[in-house]
Parts: sequence; C-alpha cells; structure tokens
Amino acid sequence: MSRPTVLLGMSGGVDSSVAAALLVRQGYDVHGVTLQVWEHEDEGVTASKKWQERGCCKVGLAKFVAKTLNISHEVIDTRDMFRRGVIDDFLQQYAAGTTPNPCVRCNERVKIRGLIDVAELRGISYVATGHYAHVRLKDGRSVLHRSADPRKDQSYFLYRLKPEWLPRLLFPVGGMQKSEVWQEGEALGLPADELKESQEICFVSQGNYRTFIEKEAPGARKPGPFVDEAGQPLGQHDGIAFYTPGQRRGLGIATGRRLYVQQVQPATNTVVLGPEESLQRNRCDVIDLNLFKSSLLSTPTDVQVKVRYATAATAATLYPLSPSSLRIQFHEPQRALSPGQSAVFYHNDEVLGGGIIQAF
Repeated sequence: MSRPTVLLGMSGGVDSSVAAALLVRQGYDVHGVTLQVWEHEDEGVTASKKWQERGCCKVGLAKFVAKTLNISHEVIDTRDMFRRGVIDDFLQQYAAGTTPNPCVRCNERVKIRGLIDVAELRGISYVATGHYAHVRLKDGRSVLHRSADPRKDQSYFLYRLKPEWLPRLLFPVGGMQKSEVWQEGEALGLPADELKESQEICFVSQGNYRTFIEKEAPGARKPGPFVDEAGQPLGQHDGIAFYTPGQRRGLGIATGRRLYVQQVQPATNTVVLGPEESLQRNRCDVIDLNLFKSSLLSTPTDVQVKVRYATAATAATLYPLSPSSLRIQFHEPQRALSPGQSAVFYHNDEVLGGGIIQAF
C-alpha cells in the first residue's frame, strides 16, 4: 500500500524541522522544499548565523534535517515572486501611508501558494508547513482553527488562504506546545543557538523597517507638515512612509506634552499628531476581504477580532456594508488602529476570515 505524499515547506527553523520528523513518524512520504525568498545563503556554511537573526530560510539546516530523516530536499528560487508580491507591496503600502503586514501577504502570495502550485504540478496529495494552526473538519468542510498553544498561534497570518486549499493543508506542530517542539528539535540534533526565533521581518536585516524603506525606495522621503488635531502646524516630517498610528518615538517635536501619530493623510502629505487618548477608536471598516464564512456578508455577527498579531482578540460586531466590505463595531475602544493592517475574525478557535483595515 503506497504512503500518502506530502510536500513540506522547510525553512530550516525548528518548527518546520519538527514538522518533518512528525510527518515521517506518521508514515507520510515527505518531500522537503525550501522556497528561497531572499538572498542566497553561503553554501560553505552549514548553519549560517545571519539566518539565525532573520529566521526565514536556513537552507543549510533544512538540508541537514532532510538528510537526518532520509527524505528528499530541494531549494526552489521564488525570489522574484517574493519581490513582486511582498517587498514591492510593502514599499508601496508604506509610501501610500498605510501599514502592511508582509507575513500575511507572503503566506497568501508566495509560501503557501508556492507550495500548493508545486504540489499540483507534481501530483502530490498534501502540503505541510511548520505553522502553529489547525485544519479540522466541521459539517463536511475544512475549517482553519487556532493552534493548541495560544502563545504561538499563527492563524492570524493564514487568514488569507483560499478555502479550497484547506483540505490538503497539514500543520503538524499545530497541536503541540512550543516546549514540546523544542524537545523534538533538540532530539533532531539542531544546534541550540539556531533554535532562537526571529521576531523581525525576514528581509529587514539591519536597523528597522524605516532604514529598509530609505534604501529600497529613496523617493519615499518627501517632507511635509506635522499638524495637530485642529490642523495647526507643529513642524515638518520626513515622509508619510515613516510614520504609523500610535507612534511616539522619532517625531522630533517638542511641545511640552507627549504626542502620538493619529493619522497619516497621503492626499495632503500630512501627519496628524495628538494626545494618547485620541488614539482610541470604536469602529473601523475593512475591505479586501477573504472570508471562510459567507454569512458574514448577509447579517450582523458577533465575533472576536484580532487587529494585530501580538494583541489579544477582542469582542466586536460585524456589520455588512457591501459585497466587499464590513464594518467592525468594537465592544471596547481599540488603540491606534492602522489602515493597511489585517483584522482577523474568530468564533471561539475557528477562523472566520478577515480583511484589510481601511483608511478612516
């Protein structure tokens, strides 16, 4: 009897490495693939420290794990796709005064999509990654769920997956606690210093995202006015791409009180500043929807909403506005909502979908 085949995305990190070990243990015929999304790694270095900091594509470690488990492994160059679908979008969105989430776009446009496309071409039944999430059957359909470890849950980054992909997706570490994954990683012989996790955007290797924008899109430096909430001038900013709602540091404005970025107004190249209490928002609209539950567009629905990966979900009611937009009415005011960021909807642990926060 032939074993089910699975195409596994192997970044070389602990999560995808442990996913490989689990799939082999469960009897799958595992084919490992590293989708190379950024620069080449030095082939002469088995465990490149620079990838420890980026946490994106540790090719040497992926090869090591594949050899240890006696599974096939290959590297597929997807840098052009990543450049177009993630980096160019990242730069364009910041230049337009919004705050994108590149990890969300990467899964939608490059990583999961790329693996699905390769599996289709090769007739491989399943696709797997090391993400912390679950796909479960509910009423005969595949449903995306949060992971067992709430501190590591990555369903927020996966809400833009196509519903038709879900039946063939496997997330082997989604049912584990991170501590269990560490133990499995050590048993595989992964170097302890390579088990560190990056909290940064994989392609921002030095400084912060503003440094990256300056290097990749020097035209983003377009000075304009800082104004207060009444429209009175307060000074000059460096360019709207360098400011996001809630930001306090790096403003260079001395008024005797703490000021925060309230809004970025691209039409007039203006950044509005104000006190912290003005950052609270009771509602926002979302567009560019990807929904797993279509009824959200037909009737008001009480849900939980995450507006950032690192913040807890909060109670809200969704109101349909059009076939392509929803209004989120929060039950408690939310701080510093950022146009361009993702808002993801949940019912208990089930992911209902989400969309992009629209400019206010």
